[in-house]
Amino acid sequence: MQQHPTTLRRAQRLALGTLAAVVAACLLLLAAPGWAHVTVNPREAVQGGYTALSFRVPNETDDTSTTKVEVFLPQEHPLASVSVRPHPGWHAKVVTKKLAKPLSTDDGEVTDGVYSITWTPDRAKDALQPGQYDEFDVSVGPLPEVSSLTFKTLQTYSDGTVVRWIDQPAAAGQPEPEHPAPVLTLLPASADPASASAGSESDGSDGTAATALVLSIVALLLGAGALGTSLLRRRS
Repeated sequence: MQQHPTTLRRAQRLALGTLAAVVAACLLLLAAPGWAHVTVNPREAVQGGYTALSFRVPNETDDTSTTKVEVFLPQEHPLASVSVRPHPGWHAKVVTKKLAKPLSTDDGEVTDGVYSITWTPDRAKDALQPGQYDEFDVSVGPLPEVSSLTFKTLQTYSDGTVVRWIDQPAAAGQPEPEHPAPVLTLLPASADPASASAGSESDGSDGTAATALVLSIVALLLGAGALGTSLLRRRS
């Protein structure tokens, strides 16, 4: 008996969701601790709007804690509005600088912009411990009409070591740098990811695209398995 198209689509979504979860789990299990990076989430936002950003910071060491996180905001494309969300156990210091060119906003002219935000723990026990990660949140906007914003970040450990997450992202086909800076990709307003997602739902599917995606995910699984085998060989 032929399945109803709606039932078929639901089954395809369920299968895709399950495979995606398996891929994510495999990558998390196979990833070496030293491969974790400081990232900004979400990875994409829309030009001209406001967005909440979380800077996700992992502790990559076995025996030292993270005692300072310093994020530098892009000065070539300054942001008129920057608000820091309170973080329990940590306090934030915001440094501003005079802008080379004032920004015009609905509330008037902005002459000073945020240069950096530094988070430090209130007490030693509040520091980010080995094997943990934390997120530090800000709200920013309006976002400029550029393709991306780079937020260079310094991470200081309790032994005085400073990891500089400042490397520019690699070009397509090139190896990833050791300490890439967090990058926020900016999309034109007409390319709002939410709108695009809604549009694809309404278009429906005959299963061809879903099948292609399943094959892609399977390929990722095979690649993850190969990566795990390679890591085990190196460690042995």
